[in-house]
Amino acid sequence: MAEYILALDQGTTSSRAILFDHDGRIVGKEQQEFPQIYPQPGHVEHRPEDIWNSQFDVALNVLKRSRIPAEKIAAIGITNQRETTILWEKETGKPVGNAIVWQSRISSGICQRLENAGYEQRIRELTGLVIDPYFSGTKLTWLFEQSPDLRRRAQNGEILFGTVDSYLVWKLTGGKRHITDISNASRTMLFDIHQQKWSPELLEMLGIPEQILPEVVDSSGVVAQTDPALFGRAIPISGIAGDQQAATFGQICFEPGMAKNTYGTGCFMLMNIGSQPRLSNNGLLTTIGWRIGSEIVYCLEGAIFIAGAAIQWLRDGLQVIAHASETEELAASVPDTDGVYFVPAFVGLGAPYWDAEARGLAIGLTRGTTREHFVRAALESIAYQTRDVLDAMNRDSGIRLERLRVDGGATSNNFLMQFQADILQTEVYRPVIQETTALGAAYLAGLGVGFWNDQNELSHKWALDQAFRPACSVDQSEKKYAGWRRAVERSLQWEQS
Repeated sequence: MAEYILALDQGTTSSRAILFDHDGRIVGKEQQEFPQIYPQPGHVEHRPEDIWNSQFDVALNVLKRSRIPAEKIAAIGITNQRETTILWEKETGKPVGNAIVWQSRISSGICQRLENAGYEQRIRELTGLVIDPYFSGTKLTWLFEQSPDLRRRAQNGEILFGTVDSYLVWKLTGGKRHITDISNASRTMLFDIHQQKWSPELLEMLGIPEQILPEVVDSSGVVAQTDPALFGRAIPISGIAGDQQAATFGQICFEPGMAKNTYGTGCFMLMNIGSQPRLSNNGLLTTIGWRIGSEIVYCLEGAIFIAGAAIQWLRDGLQVIAHASETEELAASVPDTDGVYFVPAFVGLGAPYWDAEARGLAIGLTRGTTREHFVRAALESIAYQTRDVLDAMNRDSGIRLERLRVDGGATSNNFLMQFQADILQTEVYRPVIQETTALGAAYLAGLGVGFWNDQNELSHKWALDQAFRPACSVDQSEKKYAGWRRAVERSLQWEQS
């Protein structure tokens, strides 16, 4: 009898596989990092083979080490780094080059061209997105402009495009299924979120051949079966969602007005706004959360490009820490940053600024600045960016959010969570299970095969680990935040100065 759901969580810096039981508890977890490739400043790539090999390895390893046979897996759910763009040969499945990662700013020039041509408003109307190198569409345009032969092969039907979910499903099914779920499709800048289909107008605007695109499917429901050779038997694939939408589902944000923030490589806040899309007036994105049958949920989203990646940079780039876990003690060892602000605009700034030309900045440094001050400033930058987004979300929705559900690796840092509550002047709720991205994929997959009955059953599984409440005054919070805004102003449009 099938007793478990296998969630494949393919992230920007690592691939994970997590087994969940019927109570939504983790019974096994494996993780494997893979290389990041930086060909030039602001450009980030992955080898698709590294994505697949790491993801398949952890899937096999979690079954082996948990001593759970494939026969006990009811279904597979997939969640993934979004917007990352992969092209591969239809005949062989071989990638035609490296994946262009969501963080990459390589298509900045194309975005500028679209803005100069006056397409910004129309793209927002159709997609709910802003023109930015973040999204897949302009990455594809850049690839085709680099190689006319690649465009020719794509037009001839020899090449397929997919975000990471599509590529994983292609590999898992032995090339039998070329699909993407609707949440991932809505992040490409090629998808009409009102009509819920690929937009011929956008494809023509960006010069993208329609034949390379995957079929768009629901986020929950059986959409494929794995190749029996991979796990020893065919396993249904019945849940797919982009990582932030999956985390929103895993956080049980089923009602309009509920919101979560995920602290990962980037930082992403999503608010459920119900069954009708609403365009932002404050620099946020309108995106599709999920679709199950005839029921669709839209979300407002604020995307922060660099969050946990700033801590990774302290470790690997500056080498001022050996482990991310050190940052909590270091930050708490000083009463404040001594006036230091750090703006981690390594690849520009996302919501609500949308400035691809912004660059990282540290300001307020003196001879008295220490490692502890700098580490604290890096952690605080994550909270400040979240405040930027939440303020915009409150204005757009007309809702003053009373509590924010949080998840992701950095939520284990109690200093950061308390500072987040202070700077937001809002309660921050950390759940018992913080792997909510994988959990959301598992929930979608489980619903798709009847492993769980409905969303009401899932609602009872959410449990609070700790609530962080504001411990400083509104005046103190506003003074600190005003300093942050001054620092951000100095980082904007740096590449053009």
